[in-house]
Amino acid sequence: MKREYPFYLKTPAIMLGLVITVFILSVLRDILVPLAFAALIAILLNPLCVRLETKITKVLAIVISMMIAIVAVAGLAYFLSSQIAHFFDNVDAMKQKFSELLVIIQKWLEQTFGIGAKKQIQMVNEAANGSKAVIGQTLSGALAVLSVVFLIPVYTFLIMLYKTLILNFLYEVFSEENQQKVGEILTETKAAIQSYIVGLLIETGIVAVMNSCALLILGVQNAILIGVIGAILNLLPYIGGIIAIALPVLMATLTKDGFTTQLLIIASYAIIQFIDNNILVPRIVSSKVQINALISIVIVLMGAALWGVPGMFLSIPFIAVLKIVFDRIDGLKPWGKLLGDNIPTEHMGQLKRLRRRNLRPKETSDEHTS
Repeated sequence: MKREYPFYLKTPAIMLGLVITVFILSVLRDILVPLAFAALIAILLNPLCVRLETKITKVLAIVISMMIAIVAVAGLAYFLSSQIAHFFDNVDAMKQKFSELLVIIQKWLEQTFGIGAKKQIQMVNEAANGSKAVIGQTLSGALAVLSVVFLIPVYTFLIMLYKTLILNFLYEVFSEENQQKVGEILTETKAAIQSYIVGLLIETGIVAVMNSCALLILGVQNAILIGVIGAILNLLPYIGGIIAIALPVLMATLTKDGFTTQLLIIASYAIIQFIDNNILVPRIVSSKVQINALISIVIVLMGAALWGVPGMFLSIPFIAVLKIVFDRIDGLKPWGKLLGDNIPTEHMGQLKRLRRRNLRPKETSDEHTS
């Protein structure tokens, strides 16, 4: 017989396991982050590689698939760099406008809260001293990005090369009774990640075009660059959208007088977000795994705390894979329901009470009959 352990013993064991897992993920960050991105890229390139393998050798098919991906990324990087070069054309004018705004803010703080100019300067200096550690982390993160750029292609190539070996290991490590479930989980995971990433790329491109067109019509400087950055930030659920709106508003504040443009930017982005959330995401992304808003925000923040910015982008695919696994295992199905966005109309306690009420009259009538 299978032994059941009491709740007060299982809970500490589960919590200890989670703490150890988080610690390992944090310590092995520099290894696992590029490996996770490489796994996603390998899954994305797998259909193209499989098609090419019917005509050429496996190694050559992998190389061609990766070259196509590298050319696409290089084209995007060249486009962004050319737009960034134009960003510095009017830096002097923006500096002057920023200085004027700073003086206005200082006067407003002094009149409203009674904070003098010296006190404000002191607070700014303290904040600057406190941000030195953050700057150091940013520089170390930039160095980590350079290492990731070289590691990801290597990891991707090796994962695609040893794909059969990895899949056979995942099948053989489980008993024959569970191999069917493992196959279903792997198939569903691959399909969900592929549809999610491809749909996300298409959605990002459409949002980038809409953002850029709206900012160009409103006459915002560096409209294309800000529009593309906003679309990329939109990949982060809910949080990225707020930052994406703040960027063009800040640019309009530094380059234009009054607040009409800022209000029009907010209205335009609100319309774009409505189109994105109600038309693009349901029809284009069409992911088989839907995560509710609460879990999405929490997991993105947890990913940021654990792995920084890369963790924010990896968190949603990671939790989607977890939901697929939870939905396939009987003991973990409640956790899969918790992650999903299907809201039940009534909770279990209320259903039990209704059932009891429906049973009582029947029992009473049976007693009278007897």
